[in-house]
Amino acid sequence: MPQSRPEREPASAAALSAEGECVQNISAMPVATRPTAVRWQIGGLLLVIITLTFIDRFNMNIAAKYIQQEFGLSDVRVGSLLSAFVLGYALFQIPGGLLGDRFGPRRILVFSVLWWSAFTALTAAAPGLFTVRWLGIVGSLWLVRFLIGIGEGPAFPNANKVIGIWMAPEERARGNSLFIVGVGIGGAFTPPVIAWIMLHWGWRVSFVACGGLGLLVAGLWYACSTETPEQHQRMNAAERARIGKSGPAAAPVGKVPWSRMLGSPTVWALAGSNFLLGYVTYIFYTWFFLYVVNVRKLPVAEGSYWSTAPFVIMLVSAPLGGVVSDRMVRSIGHPWGRRIPVFAGATLSCTFLLIGGHLANPYAAILVLALAGGCNIFVAVSCWALPNDLSRHFSGSLSGILNMANNLGGALSPVMTPLLAREFGWTVALDVAAAVILCMGSLWFLVHPQRSVDPA
Repeated sequence: MPQSRPEREPASAAALSAEGECVQNISAMPVATRPTAVRWQIGGLLLVIITLTFIDRFNMNIAAKYIQQEFGLSDVRVGSLLSAFVLGYALFQIPGGLLGDRFGPRRILVFSVLWWSAFTALTAAAPGLFTVRWLGIVGSLWLVRFLIGIGEGPAFPNANKVIGIWMAPEERARGNSLFIVGVGIGGAFTPPVIAWIMLHWGWRVSFVACGGLGLLVAGLWYACSTETPEQHQRMNAAERARIGKSGPAAAPVGKVPWSRMLGSPTVWALAGSNFLLGYVTYIFYTWFFLYVVNVRKLPVAEGSYWSTAPFVIMLVSAPLGGVVSDRMVRSIGHPWGRRIPVFAGATLSCTFLLIGGHLANPYAAILVLALAGGCNIFVAVSCWALPNDLSRHFSGSLSGILNMANNLGGALSPVMTPLLAREFGWTVALDVAAAVILCMGSLWFLVHPQRSVDPA
């Protein structure tokens, strides 16, 4: 007979308890999850906001030709209108950054978009406002453009602070490049669309339409963003851990360390380099369309397309600059990881400006000059990474200092460029720009991104 199998003894209470605890511990172990991508969605919203800023400023660049013809303005007076925006924009960089540090960048960006959109729409009525009685038509337009500049002033410092809050340190250049792509989108698509609107309905309609678009963008940013990653319901713990705790806070700890900022040789070198970069970059922002039409003699419709060439190239050069800058920092660290991309971009920009200004063929000249514009944005990405490299808590204020310097150079450029062109010709004006961008790059020998300006 086969032997009967022995019965299993009942498990002890202690064994059952241990087994139950083991099962509970296993079930309680965290399941590995992939980080969500909310931070990149925030970057995408910043891209929309910055694109809008450039739609509004390029709007005036196209309208300048029609305003010039309607009111019989000289190139220098048109240049003063273009500089009015840049002056207000430059002067409100530091206050805009301070407001972001004090109240948080999200709410300041909402207010900023609403402000500049209202005055953008008001541009259409500026030649008939009550201010014409005291300031004249040019003065009235100048005042409205100045107020638009004040409204847009907080945009870049607070967008940069958002990147510092929402991105890991090794992602910041790429994060900056994402919203800097807005320069390329605004410049690439605005001239043809705005030129078409102005040809069919006049220049005033385009300003009203852009003002309405700003209301939609402000609502989108308010509805889809939060001040910090911790407040965003769709962000998981893995993404919060990916960002880490090394970024700036939404609100500062203590007072802004002005003495450390203004006593830093790195900050002064960056301010000087940003001033020079702004001078060259604003030639493309303000005068390139008129250069294509008035100097290279392309028809308005055709010129509106060719004038987008620098900005189409920027669509590639901005993200490329972010990838190169971040990889260089990971490979060789500071300071050379940020310096080398700047040296390369400045040298290439200088070369392309010298060649493009001397070419006789208008289409070849436009394309070569467009490459110079793309190199400037390649450089700008590394410049924008520096405020978050240098300061955890006050990157908004520091961004304001550096972008104010950039736009003071930009305010000088729209006036100096036509003056140089009138006295010596456009070739010399572009040669001066080539020398300026080379000097800009050389200042980066004095830049040390690893030397924080925060209090110890």
